[in-house]
Amino acid sequence: MVPLRDDNPTATVPIVTYGLILVNIAVFLFEMTLGSRLGLFFQTYAVVPAQLSPAFDQLLAGNLAALPHLTPVVTAMFLHSGFLHVGGNMLYLWIFGDNVEDRMGHLGFLGFYLLCGIGATLIQIFFNPFSHLPNLGASGAIAGVLGAYVIQFPRAKVQAVLPLGFLILPFNVSAFYFLGWWFVQQSFYGLASLGTRTAIGLEQGGVAYWAHAGGFFVGALLTFVFVRNP
Repeated sequence: MVPLRDDNPTATVPIVTYGLILVNIAVFLFEMTLGSRLGLFFQTYAVVPAQLSPAFDQLLAGNLAALPHLTPVVTAMFLHSGFLHVGGNMLYLWIFGDNVEDRMGHLGFLGFYLLCGIGATLIQIFFNPFSHLPNLGASGAIAGVLGAYVIQFPRAKVQAVLPLGFLILPFNVSAFYFLGWWFVQQSFYGLASLGTRTAIGLEQGGVAYWAHAGGFFVGALLTFVFVRNP
């Protein structure tokens, strides 16, 4: 299922949503100029759980000197691995981010977005602490936006299409069912990846399903902090 748009007009211009989209696209265009250096760039600025887990252990032990080693937790959410990756993420952010920003305000939404991304990454590291695959992308933060959207606009209609080979089937569905089904899928794939390197999940395809499901859950919870009457 691919969303096209929702039926909720916004009262204000979603400048943070648009700004985040522009920043993500700009960073991706920069990645395209790196050529053979892209792998090293990802190893430096993306989250590699096996590299960050020791820094988290030091931080929990009270060693604040480990903080600079955790900057990839933030920088990773602005990196993407390909056109479909960045395009899909920005499509979801464009469709659902404006309404959430409208409810939270510009600065509130920016703080919410970053916290969702960080929370999603921490959950992914918890379930895959020894992974050496780079964890990158805005998916966790955007999953948080989806979680907030389904709490605030459960009855909103989402216009979407279902590709069936050469046939494109358009349909309307409530946000509650559309995003709820997305969350169930991510949770199922995350459970399937536990304890095995061959099942669907981070270790096989590079998809951080736990970050998706975790970000959605974090976003739903933080909605009650950032919106007085969600």
